[in-house]
Amino acid sequence: SFSKQVWLPWSLLLLSFMCGTRAFYVPGVAPINFHQNDPVEIKAVKLTSSRTQLPYEYYSLPFCQPLKITYKAENLGEVLRGDRIVNTPFQVLMNSEKKCEVLCSESNKPVTLSVKESRLVAERITEDYYVHLIADNLPVATRLELYSNRDGDDKKKEKDVQFEHGYRLGFVEMNKIYLHNHLSFILYYHREDLEEDQEHTYRVVRFEVIPQSIRLEDLKVDEKSSCTLPEGAKSSPQEIDPTKENKLYFTYSVHWEESDIKWASRWDTYLTMSDVQIHWFSIINSVVVVFFLSGILSMIIIRTLRDIANYNKEDDIEDTMEESGWKLVHGDVFRPPQYPMILSSLLGSGIQLFCMILIVIFVAMLGMLSPSSRGALMTTACFLFMFMGVFGGFSAGRLYRTLKGHRWKKGAFCTATLYPGVVFGICFVLNCFIWGKHSSGAVPFPTMVALLCMWFGISLPLVYLGYYFGFRKQPYDNPVRTNQIPRQIPEQRWYMNRFVGILMAGILPFGAMFIELFFIFSAIWENQFYYLFGFLFLVFIILVVSCSQISIVMVYFQLCAEDYRWWWRNFLVSGGSAFYVLVYAIFYFVNKLDIVEFIPSLLYFGYTALMVLSFWLLTGTIGFYAAYMFVRKIYAAVKID
Repeated sequence: SFSKQVWLPWSLLLLSFMCGTRAFYVPGVAPINFHQNDPVEIKAVKLTSSRTQLPYEYYSLPFCQPLKITYKAENLGEVLRGDRIVNTPFQVLMNSEKKCEVLCSESNKPVTLSVKESRLVAERITEDYYVHLIADNLPVATRLELYSNRDGDDKKKEKDVQFEHGYRLGFVEMNKIYLHNHLSFILYYHREDLEEDQEHTYRVVRFEVIPQSIRLEDLKVDEKSSCTLPEGAKSSPQEIDPTKENKLYFTYSVHWEESDIKWASRWDTYLTMSDVQIHWFSIINSVVVVFFLSGILSMIIIRTLRDIANYNKEDDIEDTMEESGWKLVHGDVFRPPQYPMILSSLLGSGIQLFCMILIVIFVAMLGMLSPSSRGALMTTACFLFMFMGVFGGFSAGRLYRTLKGHRWKKGAFCTATLYPGVVFGICFVLNCFIWGKHSSGAVPFPTMVALLCMWFGISLPLVYLGYYFGFRKQPYDNPVRTNQIPRQIPEQRWYMNRFVGILMAGILPFGAMFIELFFIFSAIWENQFYYLFGFLFLVFIILVVSCSQISIVMVYFQLCAEDYRWWWRNFLVSGGSAFYVLVYAIFYFVNKLDIVEFIPSLLYFGYTALMVLSFWLLTGTIGFYAAYMFVRKIYAAVKID
């Protein structure tokens, strides 16, 4: 713990240089150079809504389709996220303007939406759906201009520009539903510096859209599929009546602008956060928590050292034997707990999670998991969890042997299937509901089979391998012998109750990380970008330190109360911050999200349950190993005949 106090300020200093206010990333894919009038392909990703949490394919709605629909081959992460990337009929040429062009109009007749299609479009608009398109792998964004200072002259008002991911499908006004049927694309290019004789090459560096709703009568269309937009505020929006057929045009215009943004930093617009101060405030708050815990811990260690010194003095042995406290339970403190196989299996899964999360956050902090490689983060996490089975199995096997376990094969199977089985079971049940809604968020059957094959073909053998070597290795040496007859445990005070312990131990680690948790929840449930992995790595280190410290404090108080059944209790209490994560998730659901239907609510609480379970395993494991090292250290220092 003292060593932690020494290196923590240094790590803070180091990371403060690494995670400046801007997100750092390696671009991930090679840039594409375009020449004048080269086609720039516009693709569709999906439709999303934070109200329903159900993504849909682009062509689940009656949008204009190209002659041949081709889907991009996706990686595991994209499939799990519900991305279905497909081509669209938009014709965009590099640095070539288009005033107004009509999509999918045969002999300039408007598109007719049937009653069923109209009802579906109206339903998606009222559910607040956003459409996500990409051009040269850059997601489309809608510019929102907010006025930051409200007083003073209009001229002095500063515009605070923010970007919304995707564009709104439509809007509802006075109980009428309107569709955004005209898209004004604004693409920004960066001109590359070349030799004199060479032709200029361009790179796409930003993709914005201004969606508009323009009714059929206000659009003038000629034979060449060109159209003329109404001037100023003369036009009315295109209403969608869900009770009858609707006629409308789908139109778009393209405008190009030159930009100083280099290709390598083109994602900055999407990833820069306007409230970086909040993250620094969170970090400072967390460091204060850690130092507070370090102070308590230092007092405990000083007191324990004084106790040990007194206890080991030959003259005072008669006096000290009479006093109560942790020294009296030395003959029972390493007595194996109930269900050692389940305990070691859960801790093995905790180690597996810990290794996976640490590597993913560290690699993302170094900028390796670029946002342009869609789904890379999730794919990496899945594969890493499988391969970390070796470490999980090894630690579980060694602990199981220390706890006098004998059936190593059963223990290995338990480690490989207990936590992943619960995760797979919950996901499968939720997936059935998503299938029922025909959402693209449903994991296809072949992907599910592939995941099962990865689990039983990669993870299970690796866990067995690790478990075998862990079980064969010398068990952890306990510094004191265990008595034959268990000691009587005195009646415990009310504050030594397990649930009170969970509440007390969970509050400080949760306090150290809850601000970052808000941003992670926004990224998951409200379709925001999250790319502040420098901050996240720092928060993760602080979480590890605070969990270890609080766990040592709790186990010390428990042993002082002469209760030696600390194995399970410490694991449960160390994961106490997961209880607060659950409470926060319920608060977030009630206050921040606009979910009213049954299936979206079920999805939210199903995935939240998985997050809470994983977080409990992670923090419980960190706390358990910290406490185990502490207990072995203090009993090794006591001279016992």
